[in-house]
Amino acid sequence: INNLSLPLSVLFSECKGEDRVIQPTEDVFASEGDTVTLDCKVETTDTTPSLFWYRQEMGDFPKYLWKSYVGISENAPGISGERFKATTNGTSVPLKIQKLQLTDSAVYYCALQPTVTGNTTTLYKNLWREDNTILHNIH
Repeated sequence: INNLSLPLSVLFSECKGEDRVIQPTEDVFASEGDTVTLDCKVETTDTTPSLFWYRQEMGDFPKYLWKSYVGISENAPGISGERFKATTNGTSVPLKIQKLQLTDSAVYYCALQPTVTGNTTTLYKNLWREDNTILHNIH
């Protein structure tokens, strides 16, 4: 049995107005080969919001894993649909990661594209809050 510890940091981003994304802020620890589910709750008046999951590895910028746009969801190119599965379930958008690998150790962001302006620049600003208090260190 491989007991290597994989820290998976989960953060939240928040959009202004009535649109909000809520994630647990604690780190998730798991072993190689495990399955984990990262929680994300969405508060929005949009009936078909644009939702995203991003992953940020140490020393790199956030890269998108999954998106749901006009009700159609898909993984990013090169992201295994067998290992990474995100689904919209009412107000929840959980990300399930199966057969964990050491390379899965990263910070995972759930994001909601602003529905008023549709401006993706605002989305990235929300991922990088000025006070940095929501950022976790990768162990």
